Amino acid sequence: MATILPLPPKVGMVSLGCPKALVDSERILTKLRADGYGLSPDYAGADVVLVNTCGFLDSAKEESLEAIGEALAENGRVIVTGCLGQEAEMIRTRFPKVLAISGAHQYEAVVGAVHEAAPMPANAFLNLVPDSGLKLTPRHYSYLKISEGCNHRCSFCIIPSIRGDLVSRRPDAILREAEKLVAAGTRELLVISQDTSAYGVDIKHQSREWHGRDVRAHMTDLARELGSLGAWVRLHYVYPYPHVDQVIPLMAEGLVSPYLDIPFQHAAPSVLRAMKRPANEAKVLERIHRWRSICPDIAIRSTFVVGFPGETEDDFRYLMDWLTEAQLDRVGAFRFESVEGAAANALPDPVPEEVKEERYTRLMELTARISAEKLAAKVGRTLDVIIDEVDEDGGATGRSQADAPEIDGNVFLRDSGGLTQGDIVPVLIEDADDHDLFGVPA
Repeated sequence: MATILPLPPKVGMVSLGCPKALVDSERILTKLRADGYGLSPDYAGADVVLVNTCGFLDSAKEESLEAIGEALAENGRVIVTGCLGQEAEMIRTRFPKVLAISGAHQYEAVVGAVHEAAPMPANAFLNLVPDSGLKLTPRHYSYLKISEGCNHRCSFCIIPSIRGDLVSRRPDAILREAEKLVAAGTRELLVISQDTSAYGVDIKHQSREWHGRDVRAHMTDLARELGSLGAWVRLHYVYPYPHVDQVIPLMAEGLVSPYLDIPFQHAAPSVLRAMKRPANEAKVLERIHRWRSICPDIAIRSTFVVGFPGETEDDFRYLMDWLTEAQLDRVGAFRFESVEGAAANALPDPVPEEVKEERYTRLMELTARISAEKLAAKVGRTLDVIIDEVDEDGGATGRSQADAPEIDGNVFLRDSGGLTQGDIVPVLIEDADDHDLFGVPA
């Protein structure tokens, strides 16, 4: 007689915020799946819903609160985790029916809350978790978190108060995870943390044995080893410390994707000082020129804050001149927004909202022109492209090594029959606009 197993409880997940939070969600779901829980793609099928929140900006907090409210309305059984979990009293005041609240990367607390809210049947014993864990991204690319927390105390940021100081993972553990991901089909590893350049500082760059050789807990060593796995390796959240120069030759050799995501935030010395960030913008320009002489194809992306308290028109013009000189490939911008608990809130001379908007528009117009010129220079070249989507009409959407998923541009392909998601193919670039490229498989 066949044994009929009871159906395990199902968990739904709403994951908000940055890629680091997405990795937290993946780890939570991996553990729950290992414990036998099923996953639900919608509210209706879930026995309990997890909301992984973001608390970096007030607008992000409001989005998280709206997501909690929606989950309660649609399902009624909600567990809250993530950065906004630091404000548990506020969440409970607004949503007294929330089952449990925990902070960022408190995996055991989340899993324990799920076990209590939706206990497993006593005889459920299935384990359906692959070695690479469960992912919320497509199979062909994966975020690889190398550390938690941050040692910086930027005046506009509350991340250290939420996630604590830097805590680096062992290099052998990172490489073991990366190896499993590549074996499971990952073609692109996106290295993330709060401060990738600081990786290993807290553990004094200790070495660990990996496949018979010692590997230091250091960004350069880790990048070199990850590059040996055969996938694209993309570095995010890289502060421009001096040792970043050592990574550029690895890009020129093809071990690491020629791409740096550097959060410059501003260029005017007075604004950088108010932000409590290094004010060495001139030296950075020299280094950017040197990086391009070593690796001409390097793509540099960054984000900037406009309308920071005390930012004058002269400061903003300084930033615009700096951007004109730097010729960054990809640029995002934010209008300054006060964050509860951030030191910047107490700074004098707030910038009026209409001035923030006007400066934001000017900056985005400038950077769009720069982007258009740089992309136009790629017309006629053949670039390697990773395929993200294939449609039924013979078209496909992909990205070059200059483009990270979700935040940068795309390469739109015609006559792409036979390609599948995750393929890396040479593409002849035929056209370009402000942000995207258009081409055909070569």
